[in-house]
Amino acid sequence: MTAQQIGVIDMGSNSVRFVIFEVDEYACYQEIQNLKVTARLSTYVDEEGKMNEEGIEAIIDTLDKFASVAEEYNLTTVRGVATAAVRNASNRDQIMQAIEKHSSFPFEILSEEQEAYYGYLAVTNSTDFDEAVTIDIGGGSTEITYFKDRELQQSFSFPFGALTLKKQFVQGDTPEEDELKELRKFLKQSYRSLDWIKDRKVPVIGIGGSARNLALVHQNDISYPLSGLHQYTMTTDDIDDVVDDLQSMSLKKREKVDGLSKDRADIILPAAAAMQVLLKEVDTEEFIISNQGLRDGLFYEQLLSSIEVTHFPNVKEESFYQLSNHYRLDLTYQKKISILSSYLAAELSQNQLITLSPAETQLLRLGANVFYVGRTLHPESRSQHTFYMLTNQSIDGFSHMERLGIAFISSFKSKSYLKQYAKPFKRWLDKETLEKYELLGAINKLAFTMNVSQKSMITSIKIIKAAKHKITMEIFYSGDIFFEEQQANKHKKHLERPLKRNIELIFTEAQ
Repeated sequence: MTAQQIGVIDMGSNSVRFVIFEVDEYACYQEIQNLKVTARLSTYVDEEGKMNEEGIEAIIDTLDKFASVAEEYNLTTVRGVATAAVRNASNRDQIMQAIEKHSSFPFEILSEEQEAYYGYLAVTNSTDFDEAVTIDIGGGSTEITYFKDRELQQSFSFPFGALTLKKQFVQGDTPEEDELKELRKFLKQSYRSLDWIKDRKVPVIGIGGSARNLALVHQNDISYPLSGLHQYTMTTDDIDDVVDDLQSMSLKKREKVDGLSKDRADIILPAAAAMQVLLKEVDTEEFIISNQGLRDGLFYEQLLSSIEVTHFPNVKEESFYQLSNHYRLDLTYQKKISILSSYLAAELSQNQLITLSPAETQLLRLGANVFYVGRTLHPESRSQHTFYMLTNQSIDGFSHMERLGIAFISSFKSKSYLKQYAKPFKRWLDKETLEKYELLGAINKLAFTMNVSQKSMITSIKIIKAAKHKITMEIFYSGDIFFEEQQANKHKKHLERPLKRNIELIFTEAQ
């Protein structure tokens, strides 16, 4: 694949963003720039729906700022899109003509259907949900979609957003009870105009800055120790608690709340009401945060068009491909660890020494694929770096608890290190789960030692005896396995502990 830099400009009613994605020759991508201007374009639109000259000048000034930054990059393509504020303006042709005249960026107005579609595309290419309802609350519009089997089933764009709801229903800085009552009544009636929302009983996925801000406030409130917002889960009670706290504050106090952007402090409550009412209509307790939205959907369309598909076949597998390549891991070496780990797990399972669910088997395999990824930073502290790296970056397709599990499994050094890493997460871990991570980590650790010289000399593993207090494993090999034998015998103790049995390793040269 040809390396490229793809620019996306998302001109919304509340903010305008300029994002640059870099794609290398291996089709590995990362966001390398993300700039935001809180332009609040919808505030420049009068009662007749016309955007005034000041609003058009704000657009041109914003694009000029982006252009000066774009000069520092080698952009292969740029796509600029405008949404509700421009789409609904009665003088939108005048606005687009001004953009064409004063800016070199190509621009188009997205239809309501397109805007909803790109949000859906972002979610289904970055999460592992097969079925869900999404809500993207912008400044001047709100897009709702329903997908099943990762295929878009229904979508709709409502002509209201956080800014317009605030303007229509809230007179002061903070909604009064009667104002909230009218707002919720309006939202309920709006949602019920769509017969495919009611009692759907699937997760609701929130897209956009308002959803992210609610989650950030909640994470700060509970001292959440895991980094990242993508696929962070909140319950309806969690949202209600955050909203109640914010509702009790003055605007000045809300502006100082950790996690809440100052420029959203005045519109967060109407936006939150839109989420709360939707959750009730869908009849779900599960609210998932997506850190990806419209601009990411536009990027995925561009990236995947070269292979004529709209979706990654498997989001989790794609994420680990991206992760492995980002840190330039030796994929052949990591695959060997995964194969040896699978041999061990299969033998232990067949001899009824362990029981693994399909999800746990997947975590074991993926953990092996990035086992000790932290050595790319420094080999001396490979375990510590591995745990830090995986708990401090989002991995698409994985819930926060799945990601935490992979971090424990792929960083495993010993039970004492595992307990040390687990201390900040005690509230989210029970004893049985931690014991399972110890078992899976120990399996990967033993597999790692069996290829310590990186010469792939172990060909197969067989348990030849499984007694009450002792397991005898026969390890078949070809070549000089001095270091593998030495290291495996040294570190087998980590697997002996969770199995509560001694392990005897017999190394046999393959015929």
